[in-house]
Amino acid sequence: MLYQLKNIIKAYNGQAVLDLKRLSIQKGKVIGLLGPNGSGKTTLLEILAFLLPPTSGEVWFKQEQINSNMGRLMKLRRKVVLVQQHPILFTTTVYKNIDFPLKIRSTPQARRSEMVNELLELVGMTSFKNAKAHTLSGGQTQRVAIARALACSPEVILLDEPMSSVDVENQITIERIIREINQIKGISVVFATHDMVQTSRIADETLFLFEGKVAKSIYENIFSARIETVADGHQYCMLPNGFKLRTRSEKTGQNRISISPAKVRISQNKCSTEENTRKGKIIQLNQERFNVRVLVDVGIPLNVLIPKESFNRHEMGIGDDVWVNCPVESIDIF
Repeated sequence: MLYQLKNIIKAYNGQAVLDLKRLSIQKGKVIGLLGPNGSGKTTLLEILAFLLPPTSGEVWFKQEQINSNMGRLMKLRRKVVLVQQHPILFTTTVYKNIDFPLKIRSTPQARRSEMVNELLELVGMTSFKNAKAHTLSGGQTQRVAIARALACSPEVILLDEPMSSVDVENQITIERIIREINQIKGISVVFATHDMVQTSRIADETLFLFEGKVAKSIYENIFSARIETVADGHQYCMLPNGFKLRTRSEKTGQNRISISPAKVRISQNKCSTEENTRKGKIIQLNQERFNVRVLVDVGIPLNVLIPKESFNRHEMGIGDDVWVNCPVESIDIF
C-alpha cells in the first residue's frame, strides 16, 4: 500500500476542511480525486505531499508512519512531487526550467541534457525548448511544470486540477502524459479534478470528496433530503419534487444523501416493484471507458452508470422515457 490515512482531520480556526476516517491509495495506480470546489482536494494533496501536516490523525507512507521530523520530511519530498493548479515557472527558458532540479542534484551535464530532452519529448514541448517560459500558454505551462517535476525522478506525482484551465488540445496531451508516466515510468499518479468524464477516461480508481469527506458516489448524485419515519416504522428520504426513497438509517431530519450511480437500475419498461421507482426522461448520454453514463430527469437530475455491453443491448436515446429504481443499498446518508 502506498498511502494509508487514519482519522485525518485538518482544521482552520476550529473549522474542519478535511475529515477522513480511513483512506488507502495503492501503489502503481492512476487515482482520480473527484469533487467540487471546496471539497478538500487541494488540502488532501498537500498532506499527501508532506507539505501540510494534519491537525490530527495518522499518515502512513509505504508502511511507515510519518512524523514531524524535518530531515525525514525533506527526504520524502524528493519521492513525492506536487504540481500546483497554477504552477510558477522560472523566468528563463523551458529547457533551463526542466534542467534546474537536475542541476541542484549535481547530475552530470551529459546525463542532464539527455534527461531534459527525453522529458521535453514526453510532454510534447521539444520545439519550445528555447522559448521563454513567460510566453507559454496555460496548458503549455502545465506541461513544462509536469516535466520539471518528473526531472526529480519521483515515485509519486500529485497533480492539482492539471486540466482545469487549459484548452482541449492541451487537455488531451496532459491525459496522455498522465497515462504514459504511469504505464512507462511506473510512477504512481494522483490527480484532482471536478470533471467526472476525465477520471473515467484515465483513472484506475476514483475517490470522491464532498465537503471534506469521502463520498460513496459522485457528487452529482448528492442531494439534500429530509429523513422521515412513517407510521409503519419505515424510513424515507424526502427529495425535491415529491421523489420519495425508502431507506435504512438511524438519522432523522435534514441530511445529505448520495445515490450510487452504479447501483441504480434503469429499464425501458415499468419495474416490477414500485418502491423507490420513478419514471423519467433521458437528457444526456456520455461514453466512458467501460460504461455509459446516463443522465435521467426524474424531477431531479440522476446519474446512472450502465456497462457498455448492457447499454448496447438496448436502444436508448436522448428524450426516451425510462424507469429508474434506486435500491436501498444504493443510498448513503452522511
